[in-house]
Amino acid sequence: MSHQEQGVTLIELAVTVVIAGILASIAVPSYRNYVLRANRTEGRAALLALATAQEKFYMQCNTYTATLDPDAATDCDTGQLQFPISSERGYYTITVTAADATGWTAAAEPAGDSPQLKDVDCQRYGLTSTGAKSARTSADALNSSECWGK
Repeated sequence: MSHQEQGVTLIELAVTVVIAGILASIAVPSYRNYVLRANRTEGRAALLALATAQEKFYMQCNTYTATLDPDAATDCDTGQLQFPISSERGYYTITVTAADATGWTAAAEPAGDSPQLKDVDCQRYGLTSTGAKSARTSADALNSSECWGK
């Protein structure tokens, strides 16, 4: 009688590991890019929330403000708006770059240790009181339709 061993040979195991490695090398970068694209909504949402807050401030104070303070109450005399200076999960820092009685301009940029720093296609977002949306790559090239459109 012949006795056959059952199990997996070393070659079969090596082939399986190689195939799994190839699949992982394809899937992981795609997943990372998907996560970066999904996180872009946080920067856009923060700017749109700021637009609403600025309009409310204008209704109360007859001017827009460049001063955001998450801890202090909104005050027309000091021109300060109670609004967070970072996005919901802290991926973006929100700043008002210009403001007066006729309009404002704001920007959202990746925070210091944010994973969004690796998003080279949509590095910085901009929004104005007129609703003009802009976005720039890490090389400072305009990429508004790609970044605001998706």
